[in-house]
Order: sequence, then structure tokens, then C-alpha cells
Amino acid sequence: MKITADTNVLARAILQDDAAQCRTAREILTGASLIAVSLPSLCELAWILRQGAKLPKEDVSTAIRALLDVENVVMNRPAVEAGLALLEAGGDFAEGILAYEGKWLGGETFVSFDKKAVTLFSKQGVTTQLLV
Repeated sequence: MKITADTNVLARAILQDDAAQCRTAREILTGASLIAVSLPSLCELAWILRQGAKLPKEDVSTAIRALLDVENVVMNRPAVEAGLALLEAGGDFAEGILAYEGKWLGGETFVSFDKKAVTLFSKQGVTTQLLV
């Protein structure tokens, strides 16, 4: 079966915080011939792991990279790598994806009120503008 995994399925499989749901999640994921993981789902997952489970960014990065390495998982790899690059630099995974998609859609300058994001993107060579 080819599936699209909801965020809660991925979270249960990773966090193992509910034994029955973890078992069910892992069974469906293991049995799937293809697992489609959307960018919004990954953004939600990163948020759940960081804010809900209070995992360090290194563990979140490791979990997402582990998904990238699974042969039957498909996702927008360049966007995910952009999210991981910002996360690993100390920023927010979702903002990395936002900036990547914005550039892909034709945006030339990342604009934000978030000073940390603008600083991190500038260090990565992204054209930015901090709004005040």
C-alpha cells in the first residue's frame, strides 16, 4: 500500500509515547511500499518534537534525517535539507522550508520581523531584509 503519513502517525512512531498507537504506526509504516511525507507534516513534526516533546534540535534533526534515509519514503528532499540546514544552525525548521519554497516560487529576498531568522539566513548567503 502507498500511504501519505499524517503527522500524528510519524510522531507516535518516533516518540513511542503511546504503546498501542506506536505499534500501529510502526506496522503501517513498515508495511507500506511507499510513504509520502508532506512538507506541512514535517513542519508539524519538527514543532511537536521541539515544543511538545522538548527534544533538542540535534535529536529532531536526527529523526528527520532518519526519515530521509528510509528507502520507501518520498518527500521534497531539497526543501527538507533547507529546513534542516536552518534547524542545525539554531533556527526554525519550518522557516528554512518557507525560505526555500519562496525562492523556488521566484522570491528574491526573505523578509521577516524575526531577527534571528534573518541573521541565520544572511549567514547562509540568502538575501534578507529585517522588517522593523
